[in-house]
Amino acid sequence: MSAQIEEVAATGPASRTGKGAAPPPRRGPGRLVRGVPYLLILPAAAVTVLLLGWTLLKNGLLSFQNLGPRQLIQHLTEWTGTDNYAEQLGSSEFWGVTGRSVVFTLANVVLIMALGCFIGLLLARLGTALRLLLSLGLVLAWAMPVVAATTVFQWLFDQRFGVVNHVLDKLGWHSMAGYSWTSGQFSTFFVITVLIVWQSVPFVAINLYAATTTIPKELYEAAALDGAGARKQFTSVTFPFLKPFFLATTFLEVIWIFKSFTQVFAINEGGPDRLTETLPVYAFQEGFGSQHFGMGAAISILTIVILLALTAYYLRLVLKQEEDEL
Repeated sequence: MSAQIEEVAATGPASRTGKGAAPPPRRGPGRLVRGVPYLLILPAAAVTVLLLGWTLLKNGLLSFQNLGPRQLIQHLTEWTGTDNYAEQLGSSEFWGVTGRSVVFTLANVVLIMALGCFIGLLLARLGTALRLLLSLGLVLAWAMPVVAATTVFQWLFDQRFGVVNHVLDKLGWHSMAGYSWTSGQFSTFFVITVLIVWQSVPFVAINLYAATTTIPKELYEAAALDGAGARKQFTSVTFPFLKPFFLATTFLEVIWIFKSFTQVFAINEGGPDRLTETLPVYAFQEGFGSQHFGMGAAISILTIVILLALTAYYLRLVLKQEEDEL
């Protein structure tokens, strides 16, 4: 019996490893190693909280005050509670600007995504020389400062000396010779939309082209063997593979277009008759234009809340669609 026990012991884990004893278990990484990622992002997080969080907090406190020239001169703090919010939420003008901002955002996002995807797919099919030339043009348009680009478009659509009116007049539309593009609501929005789309399309196109380079060519070859044309390859290969890109880019464009201020204000300051004001411009005009800074702060907070609601609704649709596919 003792000989059998010794034999079993000899065939145990120690003998199978060829060592006198089993190796000790590996110890996990220390707390310092696990905390390195958090230490690396700490400076950026601190700067973000300092520049954005503190500003947002001060703006939120200001929205509950009655702050005008008299209060600023006398250094008075007059708390009004939720009066600023109640006045705006009960104002038909505020809801009119909100609806206008939503429609304006949707129209621009649809145009940007459609043109950006088209140009991005075109880049993937062009030769090296043409692709480089088109990419250079996109980068230059994207890199141009917003104020500089807006100034250029003001020159292009100028009533007397604008290139657009001159070209349309030469093409036979003689009534456009002295047309004022900023005299009407629709025409002003048209100029602003062209400007914003022109500035935003390069981001979508270049990123889409970069994303298409990650798609395995074998997928297109297999689709071609199955007789799929260009449209079928896009719907069965390109779009499913790049769906996360489309969702993320659309999400970013909604945020960027909804909060756009410089283009709308610089073209015509929200005119004519404040008919092209979006929520950021409306907040500026009510705050700085009317010298009612508390009201402007309240409108800016409401703008953030509406933007969060729109993005939350969009994300909910995306998540629901992904759950249905699963």
